[in-house]
Amino acid sequence: MENKALDDYFGYTEAGSSLDGELRAGVTTFLTMAYILVVNPNFLSLFGDPIGIPFEQALFATGMAAFVGCTIMGLWANQPYALAPGMGLNAYFAFTVVAAQGVAWELALAAVLVEGVLFLIISLPQVGWRSQMINSIPKDLKIATMAGIGLFLAHIGLQEMGWVVEGGTIVDMADSHIWTHQSGELWALIGLLAIGVMMARGMKGAIIYSVAGVTAIAWILNAMGMPVVDSYNVDAFNAAEVAAPAMADVISTDGFDTGAVGAALGALADLDGETISVFLMVMITFLFVDIFDTAGTLYGVGKMAGKIDENDNIENADEAFMADAGATIVGALCGTSTTTTYIESAAGIEEGGKTGLVAVVVGVLMLMGLFLSGLLQAIPAFAVAPALVAIGAMMMRGAAEIDWADKEMAIPAFMTMVMMPLTYSIADGIAWGIIAWVLMKIGMGKMDQINKVMGTLCVLMVMFYLGPGQESTFEWILNLIF
Repeated sequence: MENKALDDYFGYTEAGSSLDGELRAGVTTFLTMAYILVVNPNFLSLFGDPIGIPFEQALFATGMAAFVGCTIMGLWANQPYALAPGMGLNAYFAFTVVAAQGVAWELALAAVLVEGVLFLIISLPQVGWRSQMINSIPKDLKIATMAGIGLFLAHIGLQEMGWVVEGGTIVDMADSHIWTHQSGELWALIGLLAIGVMMARGMKGAIIYSVAGVTAIAWILNAMGMPVVDSYNVDAFNAAEVAAPAMADVISTDGFDTGAVGAALGALADLDGETISVFLMVMITFLFVDIFDTAGTLYGVGKMAGKIDENDNIENADEAFMADAGATIVGALCGTSTTTTYIESAAGIEEGGKTGLVAVVVGVLMLMGLFLSGLLQAIPAFAVAPALVAIGAMMMRGAAEIDWADKEMAIPAFMTMVMMPLTYSIADGIAWGIIAWVLMKIGMGKMDQINKVMGTLCVLMVMFYLGPGQESTFEWILNLIF
């Protein structure tokens, strides 16, 4: 099955693929990242908390951001990279900015919108800041960023599984002695093992199969009068017992709730002296994280796809980065956190995907997922959480490429990785990695190796953490101005 028009546009035959191969790769990538249609709305809604974005509105934004991002990446950049609201970034948005810092989600979306516009400007080849900044970061720190995000995701997943709980040592292991066939924690363990075995066997779609299998078992047990308890979400949907949705709710248009569309613009219009400083701090953090998260993912997936040249540059980098930034803008306008390129794109690449047709296929499938909001809401957290742990494990593989024998790099790389899960912040991990790298160079008397970009970033990051009294230097300056 071939189509000359499609082949002429995407050039998959010349790239060594075929129409069947590209379609299969697109479906494969979708299967490995379809969980985002479940996880992202749950994260942004804070699992039903009133201070979060309503689930249906977050679902619409998730599907639309993925559809637009994948389509732009495929049609313009002609790369097989899929985009969707980023894991880690959505956790930072929901759990750090909205839940912990108390920032209204509308204002947080406004920060994402502005950072998307700035990211787009920085990515313009006429400006050149993006390439200069990224090329100035040591390769090992880029790799450590991806590994750190993996640890962060795994930590969140273990919490959602009910395995890691609060304790006298900050975090503690849950009491496994009381687990039964009606315990979500036990089924989460089975789901994680299932993902691991299927991945080890080379099966495509291991994550989605595990989520579907564990969910189906929980629904069946409920129908048999043995409901499984979702201990993590006791209050999330006003019920701790997992049950299948009514047939009438499986396919619906609830996923087309546009209530959050334009909320970011409204928040921008309402900015005042009391909110501008918080807005700027959050926006700068999102911009910083987005740039390096995108760079790390494109580099890692591009290397796997053979799209990194001999000078360590990414093929069609300008188009790819601008597609990523454009998707973030659209996503923020629709109502979701930062949209970024997905490491799961590697699954489609391993399946033989070579061109942007792969991304277009993923985008269309993501859009179709909006009709399944009733079904998605009935999927328990303990069924989805193992996916986060498994994805975290996959993202750790790059850590093997770090030169751990180089003591000057080992500590900065380790700080980058370990600070993310321990501080619940990607930005903190990246910042302390950069600070540690610069300070190590100064301590070794190698200041000549500190380029202007790294030196500037270090100063900016120090200003984030140090300042007069209880304020950072940035907060102190912003409070003086506003």
